[in-house]
Amino acid sequence: MDWTLEVVVVPVSDVDRAKHFYAEQLGFTVDHDTAFGEDTRVVQLTPPGSACSIVMGRGIAKGEPGSLKGVQLVVSDLEKARAQLLERGVEAGEIVRMNDMDGGSFVFFDDPDGNSWAVQEIKARAAGGERK
Repeated sequence: MDWTLEVVVVPVSDVDRAKHFYAEQLGFTVDHDTAFGEDTRVVQLTPPGSACSIVMGRGIAKGEPGSLKGVQLVVSDLEKARAQLLERGVEAGEIVRMNDMDGGSFVFFDDPDGNSWAVQEIKARAAGGERK
């Protein structure tokens, strides 16, 4: 039986500001933005090429804004990805090379609430490589 990860809840303080950051600056697709009365709003966004989405909103998450740490996005070209982040106004750090193995290079950034993200380069994915 497959157990697929479909959604990660991102706790934010300002839903509109976060939606702008993830959609306009990171380039995530807005899947839906739905309000259920005044107290509940759900915004779902999906990174390009990803099977897993993020959800944020009002009345859906009990986490403290900025408490999400260590979620990783994977790209095949880290230099290109970092350049794209910088062009879109995201304060991305320098490329960190932990080792020479494929998968050993990262860029880190935070969203406006301080939720921390890592972008990992795995070149084998571009060549149709399998997940291990």
